[in-house]
Amino acid sequence: MGIGIRNRKTATTDIDLSDIKPLPLWFFGFEGVMGAAYDLTKAWDDAWMVLIAIALVNVVVGATVLRRRVKLMRAMLKNAHTRKIAIGLLALRVGLHLVLAAVGAPVTSVAGHLTVAVLMGATTVTLLWCNQRVTFRALRLA
Repeated sequence: MGIGIRNRKTATTDIDLSDIKPLPLWFFGFEGVMGAAYDLTKAWDDAWMVLIAIALVNVVVGATVLRRRVKLMRAMLKNAHTRKIAIGLLALRVGLHLVLAAVGAPVTSVAGHLTVAVLMGATTVTLLWCNQRVTFRALRLA
């Protein structure tokens, strides 16, 4: 059993990671829009159509322009830190809406939902980009 673990460690260190390039910041913009999706749909009834179009563009860009980085995207999606970011963003959104409702200032206006959407989008992009930077530094690729 110990031999299998030792072999796995050796196999992972033999992989050449020098050709992996980071995802560009603009790519995280797609995820930022998806992070803001809830409030965008609350601010604008027909936003779901635009969000579906943006999701499709995200898939096409990921499959074509960023084809060489598919492994990196998959690795980031499987990463425990990325899952923690996703759960944290969901908790932030729910918590923000609950706290504002509890203090008597629920987000009900278009301007309020757009403000929260911008906040959530910017937070999503920032956290995902920082997660990538930390991963690259840990692998000494930056």
